[in-house]
Amino acid sequence: MLVCRYWRDIAVDTPELWSTICVSPHDSIEKARRRLARSKSVPLDVTINFSPLVDNPSVVTENIVRAMDLLRPTLWRTKTFRLSVPNRPQAHAALLRCREDAPFLETLSICIYHSMQDDHHASPSLPLFNGYTPRLRSCSFTSFNFGWDRRIMSGLRVLHLGGYWNGYSPSVETLLDVLRGCPDLQELALRNITDVDSDNLMLHDQEFSAAKVVRLPRLTKASFYYAGNMRTRRLLSQVTFPALESLDLGYLDNLTPILEHLRQQSLTSLPLRHLRIESSLFNESKLINLLRRLMSLTTLELVDIEDISCFLLKSLSAPPASHPWIIPKLERLNLDGCTTLEWDALRTLVESRLAGKSSHVSTAATPRPVSSASASAYIHALASTRCNSPVPGPRRLSSIDVTRCHQISKEMVQWLRMYVRDVRCESVKSIWGDSILP
Repeated sequence: MLVCRYWRDIAVDTPELWSTICVSPHDSIEKARRRLARSKSVPLDVTINFSPLVDNPSVVTENIVRAMDLLRPTLWRTKTFRLSVPNRPQAHAALLRCREDAPFLETLSICIYHSMQDDHHASPSLPLFNGYTPRLRSCSFTSFNFGWDRRIMSGLRVLHLGGYWNGYSPSVETLLDVLRGCPDLQELALRNITDVDSDNLMLHDQEFSAAKVVRLPRLTKASFYYAGNMRTRRLLSQVTFPALESLDLGYLDNLTPILEHLRQQSLTSLPLRHLRIESSLFNESKLINLLRRLMSLTTLELVDIEDISCFLLKSLSAPPASHPWIIPKLERLNLDGCTTLEWDALRTLVESRLAGKSSHVSTAATPRPVSSASASAYIHALASTRCNSPVPGPRRLSSIDVTRCHQISKEMVQWLRMYVRDVRCESVKSIWGDSILP
């Protein structure tokens, strides 16, 4: 877009407008050089991103090396550094040029797309950035083998690890050591990591003691997707997270022992608001026992749970007299891909959680005695009155997702929409290909 010389001079002389540097197949090195010159000395956000779909790997490697040679003198003022390359040799060639101190670096992300590829460049020369990253708070590593150097993984607030297979996957002890060095960690994600040996895990479980517990008082979000059932069990058994609000569990086989660890954590503090379980097996009774403790839960997602029964949904419906509601603050329910879901149980759940409903029990008041001799009888009567008070009703469901639930017909979806504000389902096509249900 063309502008007058006055506005052009203002833009060129404002270095903050040129602080984002990107090198990719769509962003040339010449463009990056021009932005670097105009950014003067302000902190930089650097991104080097080359997709694995590029046909000529040698050209990609050459462009990555040229980009790093250009950026190397400015690493001292880099605030964000993101590197995404097809394979480990290319990452090795780029990171060999990251030897200078990075005093302003706050976010570091390294992604290697071909995570299953075996090569000779298993780990680059260490330490990265001369081991000096005092402001580093966020790390995201995908298939990047760095020897689990603690200097680059200490004092973090956000840690994402993924794409570590076979011999490159970290042991439980390694992860616990990393977590001990990040006491202020707020977000943890483990994804696509080969599980540990179950025999070694059983041996370590026998040696477990309270002195080994890792305390993460500020952890609010955790995600474990195909991170290994045994690894996840061991981590959750040796880590306390009294402020956890969001938890994702996916592709972890049998979740029942993990649910038990969460229930034990809830006996002290577990203010969970969001729980997602995907493509895993579990004992429904154990899940219900956990949900009884999660009084702050507002979102429950059960995705691709094929063996879910009516027992679970009926347990979330109206409780027996004088019993508290299970997850009374539930507002969003995701049942995507739950093909064994029964319609009657879902309808009962929706009806029981309509606004204004509560468990009806006797509310007769007990008169206060005037004689001191009947004080004990009065205390007993007062306790009985409190137990017979009406149980507060739950919140009304505001969102239900029944996508890929083929047993839910169009008429059932229309009924749900009379009582639930947001109902998500698959689009139903007419004979002309038009969408009938959004």
